[in-house]
Amino acid sequence: MTEPDVRKGMPPVKLSRDEFERRYRKRFADPVFQSMQTELATIIAGAWDAYRHSRKAPVTRKAGPGFADPDYDLAVDWLSARDAIDEAQRRHDDPNEAPHILLINGSSRSEHTCPGEMSKSWRMVEIAEAAFREMGLAVDVLDLSRLTSEFGREIHPCKSCVSTSMALCHWPCSCYPNYSLGQTDDWMNEIYPLWVRAHGIMIISPVNWYQTPTGLKAMIDRLVCADGGNLDPTSTHGKTASEAKALELKGWPYPKHLRGRHFGIVVHGDSVGAETCRRFLADWLTDMELISAGGRAEIDGYVGYMKPYATSHRDLDEDKAFQEQVRNVAQALGAAVDLARTGHLEDPGKGLEDPRPK
Repeated sequence: MTEPDVRKGMPPVKLSRDEFERRYRKRFADPVFQSMQTELATIIAGAWDAYRHSRKAPVTRKAGPGFADPDYDLAVDWLSARDAIDEAQRRHDDPNEAPHILLINGSSRSEHTCPGEMSKSWRMVEIAEAAFREMGLAVDVLDLSRLTSEFGREIHPCKSCVSTSMALCHWPCSCYPNYSLGQTDDWMNEIYPLWVRAHGIMIISPVNWYQTPTGLKAMIDRLVCADGGNLDPTSTHGKTASEAKALELKGWPYPKHLRGRHFGIVVHGDSVGAETCRRFLADWLTDMELISAGGRAEIDGYVGYMKPYATSHRDLDEDKAFQEQVRNVAQALGAAVDLARTGHLEDPGKGLEDPRPK
């Protein structure tokens, strides 16, 4: 068997005490903190100690039965996220529970911050939500514009653990929170259960430079752990790269944790890129073995094509056809979820195995 080979050689990133304090103090630029310098110095000293000793997860407990190493200290944050996912999966599988839709607003625009105006994506979310509820479906709305407009909402970037080894990418993600680096307030531990609970996923997104907006792309990257991720961080003793490589080289099953859920997509633009963006989203979801609800459930198009941005909401008002297309996506996805739940619609690829080496 090939021996694990861990490559090193990037420049150091450790900060000096003075530079750490300088950066930390920038968070308290508001003059209201001028009278709190003694207290702030105490907080900085504590934060420096956590940083200097790399206390990523300061609150842990023994993993316990069911893990490869029951004596390993697992972060309480991760265990809580794992429990929430397990409960979401139980509800997803319960035939007595109402079918659930996760409806995602991919736009970063919000009337509650700099733009001062709602997004057209949000208006389309309202159209889709009404259609789902008319069908008797339960709906969770995930509004990613809260990343730009709400305190304490962040999705930190993916660290690409998969590129070291799939076994190093834990499900759910164990990279965050990292308290020693101040990487807290990560939203993903609340988002993962929403995906797991859902029978259908509908994404509504604008085009930002031929791509999805920053927040939506951040969520997409952080969902990589749902596509083959390791359920047991103790099997790699946290982020031990050599152990993860050895584990993967023995043979890895690449479990598809969201397999079988249906999806619909709406992508809208103003000049270019809508089809490219829609295809990217469809390819990503299909790679995770979610199932398209069909041609009517995937649309891309333009609202106010090549017209002034200042009148784009008025253009959407007048574009009744596009509004109806949004409604059609919701209805097609809702119908697919209903048919699948009653056993009248099966995955066309059911039973087929991926021929690629594991």
